Amino acid sequence: MSIQKIDTRDPKLLDELEEVWFRSVKSTHLFLSDGEITNIQKMIPQVLSGIKNLIIAKDEQGRVLGFMGVENHKIEFLFIDPSEQGKGLGREFIKYGIKNHSVSEVDVNEQNPKALGFYEHMGFKVISRSELDEQGNPHPILHMKR
Repeated sequence: MSIQKIDTRDPKLLDELEEVWFRSVKSTHLFLSDGEITNIQKMIPQVLSGIKNLIIAKDEQGRVLGFMGVENHKIEFLFIDPSEQGKGLGREFIKYGIKNHSVSEVDVNEQNPKALGFYEHMGFKVISRSELDEQGNPHPILHMKR
């Protein structure tokens, strides 16, 4: 397995990342309706193309296992294929982000207790809370810092 920053974002890679995103969200964001997931998914290509630091993990066969976006010392997103969750890949992403991008902040959906527990385990603490998510939906966001 390798973790690396990606500068070239061709359509094939973006499609593969979107597939990983979809599988990950369906397995972890149980509070989202199918309609909400569809609406968010429409923004994924633009988000992936626009993030400053896109880091991906691939297995030996070149299959994407997960990816993370970082800007201004903040994890903007971290998604891991459900088949790889709970195997230490998230920890490796966090270590990579801290070492290479001085990661110290992350936002997490309050309704995603596994993610909250993971980030707490990795040394992040809740510093504030927003009632609404980025789209203005009633999915509270916890703002965390290391």
